[in-house]
Order: sequence, then C-alpha cells, then structure tokens
Amino acid sequence: MINELELKQNLINMGADLVGFSNIKTSPILGQGDLTYAVTIAVKLSDAVLKTIEERPTISYFHEYRTANALLDSISFRLVRILEKEGYSAFPIPASQSTAEDKEAYKGLFQHKTAARLAGLGFIGKSGLFISKEYGSKIRLATVLTNAPLVSENAPLESLCKGCNKCVLACPAGAISGKEYVEGMQREDFFSAEKCSHNMKNYKDIGRGAVCGICIKVCPFNKLK
Repeated sequence: MINELELKQNLINMGADLVGFSNIKTSPILGQGDLTYAVTIAVKLSDAVLKTIEERPTISYFHEYRTANALLDSISFRLVRILEKEGYSAFPIPASQSTAEDKEAYKGLFQHKTAARLAGLGFIGKSGLFISKEYGSKIRLATVLTNAPLVSENAPLESLCKGCNKCVLACPAGAISGKEYVEGMQREDFFSAEKCSHNMKNYKDIGRGAVCGICIKVCPFNKLK
C-alpha cells in the first residue's frame, strides 16, 4: 500500500507546493477504466512576476508559465515511476494540454481543477480558475491518474467568490459571466474558453500567444506580496 504522507512529502521535495488525492469515480482514459484515483500537483507562480502584468501579459510571465509547466511535468513523470515500481498503473496528464480530436472543445483529456477540487485543495472561481486555499489562483496544476487507492484528506469546497467581480471586470475577452460555480455546472455555463482562447492570440508578440494572466493578477485571493 502507498503511504499518502510519505508520497506527499516526496512530491514536495521534488518541488511541488501543494499535493492532494482524490477519487474521480470514472476514468477518462479509454481502455483503462481502473484509473479512478488522482494525484493533484500544484506549483506556485512568482508574486513578483505576476506584478508585471498590467493590461496585458509580459514576457516574464510567459516564461514563468512555461517553466512551471515543465516542473509539473517533470514531477508527474517521476511520480508515475514511483507508482509503477509499487505495482500500480499511472497516467500523467500534462500541465498544459489540448485535445487533438476537437480543437473547438477548448479542453484537454482531463480538467486538473476537477481533481484538485475533489481533493479539497480549494474551489473553482468565477474566472474558471482553480483557487487554492493557500495561494489563490497563482498556481499551475498537473494530475496523475492511477489505480492506487489514495485517500483524500479534505472535503471539496464550494465557491467563495460571492459578490466579488474583479476578474469579470478585468477580463479583456469578456469571457467571465460573473456566475458563481456550483457543483455539476458545465464550464460553458459560467466561462467562455473560446473567448479566452481567441483573446490570447493578441499576445503572440511575447510567445505563442497561450497566456494572459490578467484574471490571476486581480484575484484578491492571491494576496500578491
């Protein structure tokens, strides 16, 4: 059996800032229906870098975003090796992903925030971002799906955005409706990934145009130092 406390500490030693475990009930991996447990890994983004974002993202933020993704993918790779050595199956979901079959879906194989919420690490905000209890939305996430029966330490949290609409007002794409997320709600009912994606193409001068970060910058849960 996997010792959750030891595994969590190992991942923190690798560079993770938050680690959580959850039972997602149904595996999204075709032909591997036993992968119903998830390990959520989060790394915090730099406060100083986030402060550089004003009305648009910066090259510094683009680099921070990609570096965080690389660290998450490295930790996930090492976690898969650990789980497989213990006799379990494990499937890494990359930090940043896209669906090749349907580009218009604007979603990956599995949504990281689903497992993160079930692990009790935080809640889904009006912005569609996962907002952690410790660091707000200034984090990047990765997930490893497994058949190792890992037990969650915390219950899922409901949205704490309430009357705050800072991200709604700041979003240059008009992608955030202002509706508060409730369990079972589809993303399209409160957040337009299509509008968000199209707007990010305006920032190709800083990279491949896949970042924005304005909603992260203005979120009061982030408490930028």
